[in-house]
Amino acid sequence: MSPDEVTYLTVLLVSIPIGFLFKKAGPRSKQFGGAATGFVLILATCNIHSLHSLITILGTWLIINLSPRSCHYLTLGWTFLYLLFFRTVASFGFPEPTPFTNAVQLLLTLKMVSLANEVQEYTQAKKQEVTSFAKSAMIGVIPKMPGLVEILCYSYCYVGLMTGPFYRYRTHYDWLNQPDPSVIPSWQPLLLRSKMIPVFGAFFLVVSHYFPLDYVRSDAFYERGLPFRLFYMMPIFFVFRMRFYVAWLCAECACIAAAFGAYPTTAKSRSGGGPTMQYEPLSRSADGEASSSITYDYETIKNIDPHGTDFCVKVKDGMRYWNMTVQWWLAQYIYKSAPVRSYVMRSAWTMLISAYWHGIHPGYYLSFLTIPLCLAAEGAMESGLLRRLSPAGRLYGDWLQWFLKMRAYDYMCMGFVLLTFEDTVRYWSAIYYCIHLGALAFLLLGKVLGGWREQGSQKGRDDAAENPQRQE
Repeated sequence: MSPDEVTYLTVLLVSIPIGFLFKKAGPRSKQFGGAATGFVLILATCNIHSLHSLITILGTWLIINLSPRSCHYLTLGWTFLYLLFFRTVASFGFPEPTPFTNAVQLLLTLKMVSLANEVQEYTQAKKQEVTSFAKSAMIGVIPKMPGLVEILCYSYCYVGLMTGPFYRYRTHYDWLNQPDPSVIPSWQPLLLRSKMIPVFGAFFLVVSHYFPLDYVRSDAFYERGLPFRLFYMMPIFFVFRMRFYVAWLCAECACIAAAFGAYPTTAKSRSGGGPTMQYEPLSRSADGEASSSITYDYETIKNIDPHGTDFCVKVKDGMRYWNMTVQWWLAQYIYKSAPVRSYVMRSAWTMLISAYWHGIHPGYYLSFLTIPLCLAAEGAMESGLLRRLSPAGRLYGDWLQWFLKMRAYDYMCMGFVLLTFEDTVRYWSAIYYCIHLGALAFLLLGKVLGGWREQGSQKGRDDAAENPQRQE
């Protein structure tokens, strides 16, 4: 493990016992204590670069106060433009930010955009109440406009500060105002969520030792045969997954320890977004006694589904199980407002924004912009062949599709970890761009099969129209 990875892991592990302390604390202690803890962590790991987060927060606060009705668009522009400055800050003679500063800035950008959208929803709800003389029925709307202190406490809260999960301002507000968090379970869901962390950690240490990424950058690697070069991307993606499984599961455990993001199961919460249905108060029934009949879940802060990631069949589903709270953010604030309508083009737009959010390294763009091609091929084969198979044939088809899905993610992961254009293209060319060419082949095959099916169906309809007596 690198020194940075050790620091990340230490921060995550320390956050778990701290969570139990904050769970028992009052609203003010949670608010200011959680923010103070987070700010100390930022100062310790980011030093002078902590100013980047403060500038981003203050800029968002000004936008929200000056233009609450259109602050969601303005904040998106402000935070993403600042990301560009942040990534190129060394070009202006400023010191290069630490990796921890980059992690904080990534999550903070998501928070500020979400906060602005929540303020815009609040403004709309208040306007609706005035015009209709009735309280808005919108779920998850913040109860009041946040001031600078509330925004700072939300932004610097230690929960999910560097690794996620992303959560909305309303989720933070609900955590602060839990009436009786003692009735919300923590130990059992924490143990359930953490049981695979040692296994994933052991896999990461062993496989990363025997299959280092730096070997791919060496000339010796490309002297090996094609089967070895094809194989090597599999353990690289495996190590990549194990690293994030450990990090995100530990981050979720820190949330669970503090009862952060806990809602009744009747709220039908979504990762990142929170409740989608009205729900009963979080702790006490009408007679004032603890509502032991109310069950809770932590779906709001669930950021990874390792089983779903590894064993889902489709490329599309693989994205849904990975970094789930950020996927919700992308779907809510980018995909829905994309300037194009088709599914593939919207996906391409979303992947472009996601690549920009991750950084300016060419490998991000090469990898993320391969996903729409895979989605198009997957959709074409689904409509042209897979949905027409028998149950037994579909079973074999699903296994083949799963295998190809995993190889597609292996392939794209190489661009994500190699980062540079030269290293990524060098590796992809060494395996003959197999996923790009394979996806194009499946896309064309699916279109041809779909066209044949459509022609056959049309011919059948025409024959039936010309010979109606045959149908009797």
